[in-house]
Amino acid sequence: MEETLLPQLIALEAELHHHSILCSPARLEVLLHPRFHEVGQSGSPYSRETVIRYLASCHEAPPTRSANHALQMIGTQQALLTYVSALPRAAGDTVYTWRSSIWVNENDGWQLIYHQGTPASAVSIDNLRKQGKLP
Repeated sequence: MEETLLPQLIALEAELHHHSILCSPARLEVLLHPRFHEVGQSGSPYSRETVIRYLASCHEAPPTRSANHALQMIGTQQALLTYVSALPRAAGDTVYTWRSSIWVNENDGWQLIYHQGTPASAVSIDNLRKQGKLP
């Protein structure tokens, strides 16, 4: 199951990270579980409504890339997806973030119920760079 689920969840996650895709509010309503909440890279918590409002207001898809995806089943219909994302900034640097998402399969498909972004340390990014695993 994990070998077929991993690419499916990566594709769903990419819709939310706007990898050249802008989600409509209707699509966001489908992707985000009614009990969804997030702790952002800033350390601030966000509700489902706040995230939908913010993502729906974006007019341009940021060039976010992701890599080093790993999937762990935490129940029969619950999965933990972890990865690192990279967001190039106009100043020329790149912001790297470790991301964790819990997906649940209820109702009519997989929905994101929890997401957390944690700033990546320089050491962890250097290790990924040495291993050739950076986005």
